[in-house]
Amino acid sequence: MGYFAVKGGADAIQNSLELLDFYRLKNATSPLEINQIVSQLRIAVGKIMSEGSLYAPEYAAIAIKQAEGDLLEAAFIIRAFRTTLERRFVSETLNTREMFVRRKISASFREIPGGQILGPSMDYSQRILDVKKAIETKDTIDQILKAFDDKIDKEKLAAITQHDKVIDLLNKDGLIQKANTDEDRRLTDITREAIRFPAPRSARLQMMTRSETGALMSMGYSSMRGFGSVHPTVGELRYGSVPVRIKDPRGRIRYIGAVEVTEAEMITGTKKHNDKGAALFSIGYGLCFGQNDTKVICMGILDTTLRNPDTNMPANDQEFVLYHSEGIEAMGFTNHLKLPHYVTFQSSLNNVREAVERNK
Repeated sequence: MGYFAVKGGADAIQNSLELLDFYRLKNATSPLEINQIVSQLRIAVGKIMSEGSLYAPEYAAIAIKQAEGDLLEAAFIIRAFRTTLERRFVSETLNTREMFVRRKISASFREIPGGQILGPSMDYSQRILDVKKAIETKDTIDQILKAFDDKIDKEKLAAITQHDKVIDLLNKDGLIQKANTDEDRRLTDITREAIRFPAPRSARLQMMTRSETGALMSMGYSSMRGFGSVHPTVGELRYGSVPVRIKDPRGRIRYIGAVEVTEAEMITGTKKHNDKGAALFSIGYGLCFGQNDTKVICMGILDTTLRNPDTNMPANDQEFVLYHSEGIEAMGFTNHLKLPHYVTFQSSLNNVREAVERNK
């Protein structure tokens, strides 16, 4: 493919970059504060951290501001920034059983360990446009926070506890399919190793947690609509904070903070049976930064489909799913079409003109 420089290109590019700031600020409104974006656009911030593969709420907020709300562009900025950072430690494996739960639901069982905790979610709203948000003031915010605090009976606050998982109930009864001993269970780092197919499960999950939510949803939805064979039930979906620990140079385990994550365990029926001939379930898994129910549910669906390769079903094809749900790479390739293709197009144009002339 041939490209060539446009005369005056450097000046034109600089002017374009200056116009970006001009269009963002031309109405001279009050500048968005980073802490406002972090706290009031937390869903978007979490999405950027997941797709950008960097847990840094403030930087994600800066990227959202810089990209004027274009979340794909913001994730692109964060992914690029991530490549400049030094990696000093590798954390210990996160234990999501230690999660400080803010939301915990199951569609499989009514009664679950610790009970259903609906938490913050748009699921139970009517999706009616709330025009009062247009006149929200600091006083409004203070009133909402006070009203919420007044509902809490400080005398009845329970101690913070950790909850068993729904899959424990199934495991206890021997209803979950055991891990396939032939499956590739190597731990790989897709930021350090080129992806190769068939990819181990660790690589597949890493790629999906960085994938664009809408693309994952499209793939998972295709399986449920008949272009695949997986239609699972939400075993358990959790959102909350999980502690992160590292091992220091002297071998001591140190707590360094907590990250907000969403986790899903999806239950799917299988054709496998136990020793007594009873049908078993398999578990599909998903986890990402921030609160993003849709993403982890679709990760759980695709975790199951990708463990059963079948090129006749799009959602069961590793290469198709993992490459085509990678939003930043897809965005980069799609938008490169805006770059000059003058040489290649002129070549195609000449070929068409010659063919037309020959057939006159």
